Amino acid sequence: MKNIRSKFKGISKHYTTSSLFPELPPIDFKPLPYKGISYEKAQYMQLNNVFPQVQMYEDPLLLHEGKMQWLFDYKGKRYLDMFGGIATVSVGHCHPKIIEAIAEQSGILGHVSGAYEHPKMYEYVESLVSKMPGDLKTVYLVNSGSEANELAMLLARLHTGNQDVLSIQNCYHGVSGNLHGLTALASAKFNNTPAGISIHHAMCPDVFKGIWGGRKCRDSPVQTQRSCECDRNHCRAADNYYEQLENIFSYSIPRGKVAGFFAESIQGVGGVVQFPRGYLKRVYELIRSNGGLCVADEVQTGFGRTGEHFWNFQSHGITPDIVTMAKGIGNGFPMAAVVTTSAIARSLNSAFHFNTFGGNPVSCAVGVSVLKVIEEEGLQQNCLDVGTYFLEKLCGMRREWKIIGDVRGKGLMIGVELIDGDQDDIDNIGVINPLNCRAVSRIKNDCLKMGLLFGVGGIRSNVLRFMPPMCVTKADVDFTIAVLRRAMQNYYEAKYRNNL
Repeated sequence: MKNIRSKFKGISKHYTTSSLFPELPPIDFKPLPYKGISYEKAQYMQLNNVFPQVQMYEDPLLLHEGKMQWLFDYKGKRYLDMFGGIATVSVGHCHPKIIEAIAEQSGILGHVSGAYEHPKMYEYVESLVSKMPGDLKTVYLVNSGSEANELAMLLARLHTGNQDVLSIQNCYHGVSGNLHGLTALASAKFNNTPAGISIHHAMCPDVFKGIWGGRKCRDSPVQTQRSCECDRNHCRAADNYYEQLENIFSYSIPRGKVAGFFAESIQGVGGVVQFPRGYLKRVYELIRSNGGLCVADEVQTGFGRTGEHFWNFQSHGITPDIVTMAKGIGNGFPMAAVVTTSAIARSLNSAFHFNTFGGNPVSCAVGVSVLKVIEEEGLQQNCLDVGTYFLEKLCGMRREWKIIGDVRGKGLMIGVELIDGDQDDIDNIGVINPLNCRAVSRIKNDCLKMGLLFGVGGIRSNVLRFMPPMCVTKADVDFTIAVLRRAMQNYYEAKYRNNL
């Protein structure tokens, strides 16, 4: 161990290979006995009767019950959920007020479709638009983020009369229909349709791995360690990335003929990538001066998750023309929305458009309850407080472990990018090598054994993604840090036994 410590940062003093796993924080809850199908039958059916799914772990996790930030598998083992069903469980698994809202509304009116009016929809719309700035007061309720973004693209094209749409490399906006083209991750594309027609992707303004950027560029409690020439009042990296997008108008799109621009305010699936300060504001001005609409994808970042603001686009100092939202909107209930101005919404009047389940009475009751719980339990403030505490702890780990190349995010939307720990220089472009998939898998599966769940993202699948239920505590963060330390120590010890 002495030789390992002398050559590499990253061997924790807190645990040895013979020590016990970090201890889960105590809770006053006991899961129900599992009475479902056997684990073996579930795996057989997954292989033979269910469309292929992305498997997170070497041994698939069969979950049985959830309570707030906790999940339980079929054996009754408890896990701290630091992924929240991909930033979807906002107020907590099986929150009692959400359960009550579902039960109450289900006993009154379950479904009528958009062909009829019902009061719960108007109650929800009134609550939602009270959270929106400016003229963003017209709501179309749908069922998923993909549906919301499809509708937003249709609105942009109908309203402007133009076809060309821009998004940013490394973005994820869904994988249905036209969204296969809008999403700029090759792993999410099929060789089946010309979905990319009239869609253009700008260079991703990633200040950690990109050509420009460094430690003065992000609106975040933490910064990358790369040096840069920016100052507090002006980000040169934002200027350079803006020029790359502006070049699209010189080579690919006729001036004045753009339909719209889509951007996540923080890229989620792409690895929690934050843009440099001022970038989106300048891009919005450019798009609007060329006849287009600006669409903010708040599917993962909305509903207070990033702490300082209810919508993270507000941290960029911008107001979109269209906002799409899903995931945390319903705490796991299939619900989503498009919010825009009344003038843009009227563009749909040119033809028939309908959504059978959008605005379902039960989903609206859930939506109302989610907004109330976020307010009553101070969950937006909790995201800011606990998230900042978590980011600071992770920065401390970055100083200890050379495989942690970057820590980034705001509130409870956090990414930890793992890199090849043998490299010494992350300032030079092209030398930031991702930690290999086998090593990331080793760390992730070790954390699973210790009771910690999180996601993985980024184009090289080397970014650990933390987007937990917004009710997590600092004690949960301390447990997470302890587990990560132990898993990384296990990685180093395996590496120097030539097992990795």
